[in-house]
Amino acid sequence: MKISFQYLFVLMLAATIFSCKKDNYDPPSSFVTGHLMYQGDTIDVERNAVHFQVFQYGFGRVGPVSTDETFAQDGSYSTLLFPGDYKLTIPAGDGPFMWKQNASGAPDSLSVTVSGAQTTADFEVTPYYMIRNAQISAAGGNITASCSLEKIINDANAKDVEYVALYVNNTQFVSGINNVASASIAGADISNDNSVQLSVAVPTLTPTQNYVFARIGLKMVNVEDLIFSPLVKVTF
Repeated sequence: MKISFQYLFVLMLAATIFSCKKDNYDPPSSFVTGHLMYQGDTIDVERNAVHFQVFQYGFGRVGPVSTDETFAQDGSYSTLLFPGDYKLTIPAGDGPFMWKQNASGAPDSLSVTVSGAQTTADFEVTPYYMIRNAQISAAGGNITASCSLEKIINDANAKDVEYVALYVNNTQFVSGINNVASASIAGADISNDNSVQLSVAVPTLTPTQNYVFARIGLKMVNVEDLIFSPLVKVTF
């Protein structure tokens, strides 16, 4: 059977139009934002180190919509989604805290209905420790820090302190891998959880600047991620 050129042209044109319609769906336009929280306090972490996953049920989906979402260092997050019903969860072992579990012991989820330009949903977690009363300042060529440690989890899931560290950087991104100066004290050497003291010399910076950013980090034994105090700008 012969097929005319005109017939082939019509088929190709129809296929092109159909393909363009498929490719021209509106992109997601609803932001979901929130924080890691504990009883009204935000949980500060290392930037891009603590992950969360987004699931949407239906539409034949059997896995997460996104597996590479992370929290900012102040514990905030923002992700762009289509309107609809979603479940957000934190993978097992991520974070310096415990995330709720379901009856089978697997990570539970946070149900979120996404609509409008922005939807807010916070993750309520239980940290192993909180860094309280953090004070960081510069004097006499040194940057000094003090804080107290509050142990939140005291049952069989409790963790010991591996070390507490003061991290200093010339940018607002401050952590164990983003710093120009640091000082630490081992957990075994902390005699008083209510008075932890740290000090490091003001670093030489190129180009020169008269300020740095700093925060205190606490590492628990057998927990990969650190919990941090809020970021502070220190001028000298």
